[in-house]
Amino acid sequence: MARGSIFTRDFQTTPWWWEGFAPPEEAPGDLPSTADVLIVGGGYAGVSCALTLAEGGRAPLVLDAERLGWGASTRSGGQVTGGVNVGKIPGGGNAVAGATQRRDALLRDSAAGMRHLLATIERHQIQCGWHPTGRLTALWTADHGAGWEKRLDHLNEHAEAEARMVSVAEMRDEIGSDIYAGGVMIGRAGHLHPAQLFGGLLAAARRAGARAEGGVRVTGISRAADGWRVETSRGVVNAGTVVIATNGYTGRLVGGLHRRVIPVTTHMIATEPLPPGMAASILPHDRAVSETRRVVNHYRLSPDGTRLLFGGRARFFPARETVTAEILYRLMLQRFPQLAGVKISHSWGGKVAVPFDFLPHIGEHEGIHYALGCNGSGVVMMNWLGHGIARKILEKPDGPINAFDGGAMPTHPLFHGTPWFLPIVGTYYQARDWLDHRRAQKPAA
Repeated sequence: MARGSIFTRDFQTTPWWWEGFAPPEEAPGDLPSTADVLIVGGGYAGVSCALTLAEGGRAPLVLDAERLGWGASTRSGGQVTGGVNVGKIPGGGNAVAGATQRRDALLRDSAAGMRHLLATIERHQIQCGWHPTGRLTALWTADHGAGWEKRLDHLNEHAEAEARMVSVAEMRDEIGSDIYAGGVMIGRAGHLHPAQLFGGLLAAARRAGARAEGGVRVTGISRAADGWRVETSRGVVNAGTVVIATNGYTGRLVGGLHRRVIPVTTHMIATEPLPPGMAASILPHDRAVSETRRVVNHYRLSPDGTRLLFGGRARFFPARETVTAEILYRLMLQRFPQLAGVKISHSWGGKVAVPFDFLPHIGEHEGIHYALGCNGSGVVMMNWLGHGIARKILEKPDGPINAFDGGAMPTHPLFHGTPWFLPIVGTYYQARDWLDHRRAQKPAA
């Protein structure tokens, strides 16, 4: 493939989503000397926390080192589900498959998180292209369907998933590709414009009385007589309560937290507007799609139905956006050869946070609240975790506020914040995916 041949003339290395809402470039203001609640991280979790706190009568201050919303909140695939991905492990396993009571509580809470997000969108009239058209989990091999069949009853009972198995023949009506060995239809799911969702949440939080500032790096947090002394690139703020909501961008600010989530970069491309009829031939029912490969690919149409947005983990070490675009383009054509010749207008990446137990967490570390660990499914989950922390601060419950609250967040003695092992593990997973698919296609002797 000739370098540059797949790119449009106006190719950009910023998210296509930013055409609809870009992280705001705002003139910096003077920081207050005190804050009721100071939230570090201006993505979904931080802004959702601020919104709930402000509506509850508190005065939160959100700070982000980058522009507000610059991270994964405006870079993701925008797929929305409530519970089906909780505890997902590469290769189709689940971290809580055998722990029935905890599993069911996590599923119920995840479903509540989706209800909360949709209610928030409706209550604040956020225009974010919400399409409740369902999600297809596409089976990379037929063997991957067995685990899903075992989970369906629990998903439907506790996560309100409205899930059912989809045969190979039915998949041909769902997706314009014959690469899959069937699938799972998640009826209570869909997709939206993640950047417009963030913009709507930010506006709602500010209307409610929250203050949010981008371009402010928090450089230190220490105990003070009446709370916390927070040192920033623009001065010191004394805060009564501190929340860490940095997820895939968590650094060494609070001792130990950076060792509990693995930052994994995921990549996306957007095609140029497709020829008439092509989008409908690829995804005739406008579903969101995610595969059962260990190295997941996911895709969907743009909210206006004119482009294909295709994502996955193209590289497990730093690479230019043109390089990751070429890799994703090849994977896209493997599924949809009819897209040959269609060019790429945007290529970008962003970091998600994968916990060692594959579960999202909220809790306290040495008196500081945190929300971490989307595990690659953050649209619902990070909003829910931020809302949960706000409720803890407002209500001061005696026990956990939800099923994600209070559990130990594990680490590994060889991990100190830099995911040095990802190229090794990622290459191994890619090889396993290739072998699984090749074995499934091999005719019986």
